[in-house]
Amino acid sequence: MSDTQHCTAPEPAAGRRGRAEYTGGVYGSMLAASVVVGAGTFGSFPRVELVLLLLLTGVVFWIAHVHAHLFGARLAQRPPDRAVVREVCREEWPIVEAAVPPALAVAVSPLLGLDTQGALWLALAVAVAGQVGWSTAAARRVGASWRLVAITATVNLLLGLLIIVFKLVITH
Repeated sequence: MSDTQHCTAPEPAAGRRGRAEYTGGVYGSMLAASVVVGAGTFGSFPRVELVLLLLLTGVVFWIAHVHAHLFGARLAQRPPDRAVVREVCREEWPIVEAAVPPALAVAVSPLLGLDTQGALWLALAVAVAGQVGWSTAAARRVGASWRLVAITATVNLLLGLLIIVFKLVITH
């Protein structure tokens, strides 16, 4: 179902919730991986900056997604009420949630004896693992066969590996 259909056609709450929770998580994980790669191209920096960059980027993209859902096709029909705003905010929150594990990885990296580059690689691995995890959970939640679960996990792993290849190409 497209986003336009999602906004204009009534859909059971469970269907909307399951779709948004997991698509936001997959998207947020890929966003976090991209932030890590982008930050890593600028050399050394304080880890606190990367933690904040990951979390704040997640929040900004969450706001953008909430805005897009509330003021896209819905606004043409009727202004959203508080209940709809709260529901959309909750549905899109996984974009922010997906930024937390990579941010935590950066935060704990000194305890693991990792330098800045090690922290970047750890955060990137955590983000890619999150992306695969969210997509696998989404497929399982909708009752997909194990074959389809494996396909979605593989596709998301390949997308994550593509981001890693970009990091390698850009930084070397």
